[in-house]
Amino acid sequence: MSSAGELRRVPPLGWMAVGLVVQRLLPDRHRPSRTSLGLAVAVLSASLGLLGWAVTAFRRRQTTVDPLSPERASQLVSDGPFRATRNPMYVAMAGVLVASALARRSTLGFLPAAGFALRMTKAQIEAEERAMADNFGAEWDRYVATTPRWLSLRSFPSRKPTA
Repeated sequence: MSSAGELRRVPPLGWMAVGLVVQRLLPDRHRPSRTSLGLAVAVLSASLGLLGWAVTAFRRRQTTVDPLSPERASQLVSDGPFRATRNPMYVAMAGVLVASALARRSTLGFLPAAGFALRMTKAQIEAEERAMADNFGAEWDRYVATTPRWLSLRSFPSRKPTA
């Protein structure tokens, strides 16, 4: 199956929605607290901000935002949020699921977030990466060598004070 064919199933926002529905169906034993709601709002705000920043970076570079057609990418975007992760939009969507689990104070609620990350890696990101390698060759290879797929401590380089 081709990269594009693999991606024609459910778009990433659809998988995030599935995760939210699954979280809703899980047993709910804890009422939200002020702390859990505060943490959830912070994570949700950061996630939505990251998603908006990433989409804006794509639009500014006039390349496709459509995850179902990565072969149509006209530019390799590696600035802004794409300096910390190759997939800030998927990190943001996983963050929405984490925020939901925090708000619900549900340990089981983190399972759909983990499932989303695994699903995106296997069904979406790997196919997108093949398309990017085909489109951008050595430029893509250099980007992959310096930027993690998701996030890591290396994503946040320490800054040495200037004298």
